[in-house]
Amino acid sequence: MTTILVIENEDFIRENILELLNAEGFSALGASDGLNGLTLYRLHQPDLILCDVLMPDFSGYDVLHAVRTQSDVPQVPFIFLSAESYRQDPGERSGFGADHYLAKPFSIHELLCVIYGFVGRLA
Repeated sequence: MTTILVIENEDFIRENILELLNAEGFSALGASDGLNGLTLYRLHQPDLILCDVLMPDFSGYDVLHAVRTQSDVPQVPFIFLSAESYRQDPGERSGFGADHYLAKPFSIHELLCVIYGFVGRLA
């Protein structure tokens, strides 16, 4: 079973995503901040990470950096969820190291298309 970690500080968004992922048959884990998300990542080694960019104390960029610098873990697909508009300049965002950016608000269809695109590569 594919495990997806959702790191999102807005409870409503996180809970809705977790509910959707569970309904789709994924094993879904949720964290309300970057530090807890990193702890869950280390404990469960998820197959994919959905992570908010702007979070207090430990941002999505901090989580991404921590995940990418762990040499003993294969590179897990990392998708940023952000209210910032990254759609405007794809070249600018490529330096941050995430595999994909999904701008908020996004539709269920958009989210699932991105997830299934990466899950298909994991099989």
